[in-house]
Amino acid sequence: MSRKFFGTDGIRGTVGQDPITPDFVLRLAHAVGRVLKRSEARPTVLIGKDTRISGYMLESALESGFNSAGVDVVLLGPLPTPGVAYLTRAQRASLGVVISASHNPFDDNGIKFFSAQGTKLPDVWELDVEAAVGDDPVWADSAHLGKTRRLDDAAGRYIEFCKSTFAHNLTLKGLRIVVDAAHGAAYHIAPKVFHELGAEVVPIGCAPDGLNINAGVGATHPEALVEAVKAHRADFGVALDGDADRLQLVDAQGRLFNGDELLYLMVDDRLRRGESVPGVVGTLMTNMAVEVALQARGVEFVRARVGDRYVLEELEKHQWLLGGEGSGHLLALDKHTTGDGLISTLQVLQTVVRSGNSLSQLLSDVSLFPQTLINIRLKPGQDWRASPDLASVTRAVENELGQTGRVLIRASGTEPLVRVMVEARDAVQAQACAQRIARTITAQEGL
Repeated sequence: MSRKFFGTDGIRGTVGQDPITPDFVLRLAHAVGRVLKRSEARPTVLIGKDTRISGYMLESALESGFNSAGVDVVLLGPLPTPGVAYLTRAQRASLGVVISASHNPFDDNGIKFFSAQGTKLPDVWELDVEAAVGDDPVWADSAHLGKTRRLDDAAGRYIEFCKSTFAHNLTLKGLRIVVDAAHGAAYHIAPKVFHELGAEVVPIGCAPDGLNINAGVGATHPEALVEAVKAHRADFGVALDGDADRLQLVDAQGRLFNGDELLYLMVDDRLRRGESVPGVVGTLMTNMAVEVALQARGVEFVRARVGDRYVLEELEKHQWLLGGEGSGHLLALDKHTTGDGLISTLQVLQTVVRSGNSLSQLLSDVSLFPQTLINIRLKPGQDWRASPDLASVTRAVENELGQTGRVLIRASGTEPLVRVMVEARDAVQAQACAQRIARTITAQEGL
C-alpha cells in the first residue's frame, strides 16, 4: 500500500496548500493521537520547530489536534530535529514531533515524527496514521482533554547532550570556527556548543526573522561559509541546514568537505584508535572513491536508497554504527539515534584535534570521483519514468561509461524534482552525460 501524505521524511509541502494547512494538520495530530491511544491511556507528545513564520500556526494546530484526542503536549520551541529526537527519549515521551521543511525555503514547511526511542517511525505506522486521518474524529470530552506545557530549558538540555559526545580529554581551545546556522533551528544552540568546548566562535546565519531560513546561508549555500572563513581567517567553518540534522565543513583554505569525506573521517578516527568498524552504510549517491578507500582498509560498504531513514534501516539490519549521505546527513548510532549536524561536526573535529593533522592530510587516500548532479523540476502530470527516450539515452550513457562511472536518476522525496547524477573518472564526461539525460527529461511533455 502506497502512502498518500508521507514522503521520505515526513509530510512536507508549501504552506497554505494541501497538506500543509492548519485544518489538515489539526486532523493529522488528532489521528496520530488516536493511534497512540491504542496502546497508551495518556500519551505525551513533544513538539519542536524550526524558525519559519508558519511554525507558530502549525504548532497551534498540532497542539489542538493532540489535546482534542486526549494527548498531553510539551512545547520545546525552536530546536534542531535531532534535539527533539533526544528529548523525546530523555523525557520518556510517547512521540516527538518536528515542524520543519529542513533545507527547503521558508514558504515550505512540514511535519515529521520520532518514536519514543528517538528513531524514525516505520512505514506501517505511517500507514496506520494515514488510515486514521480518513476516519471521523472522536473528540475527547472536557474531563479527558489533553493539557499543554512548555519545557523552558529544552535548548540547554540539548546543548549539554551535544557536548557530552565530544571526548572529555579534548578541547577546541585555540580554534576559531565560523558557525552558520542557516537562520534556522540551531541559531541559539550551535554557537554555544562550540564556544563552551573552548572555540572562538564567529556566528553567521544566526539571526532568524521567520522568512530568511536557508536564504543564501547554511548547508545548501556553503559559499557564504567559505567567504566568512577566509574573511575571519578561521581554522574551520561549519554550516548546518534549517533543522540542523546535516552539515557542511570548510577548512582554513576554504576547501569544502562533503558528507562522503566526513563519513570516511569518522571511520578513520575509530580505526586509528583500534576500534572495530565492520561496515559502513552509504547511499546510491555516495562517491565511489569512498567505497574504494573503505574496502582497502577492510571495511565493508553497503549502499542504501537515498534518505537517512534507509541508511538507518541498513545499519540496523547489519548492526553497524556509522553511515551517511554526501549531503552531510551522518549517523553515528553510538552517539545518537538519528542524524545530527552538531554531533557529526564534533566527531570530525575530534579526529583533527586528536591526530594533529589537517582534514586534507587525513583524507590523502581519498580522491573523489567527479560527480555532476542536475535537478529538473517536473511539469504537472509529467511521468518521466514512462519515457522511452529517457530509457534509450540512459542506456547509451551507461554503455559509454562502462566500468568507470555510474548513472543514477531518482525522484526527490520532498520536492517535485527529478535528480540526475552521473559519476565518472573524467569530470567533462560526467557533465556532458548528465546534461544529455537532463535535456531528455526537460523535453518530455506532461502526461
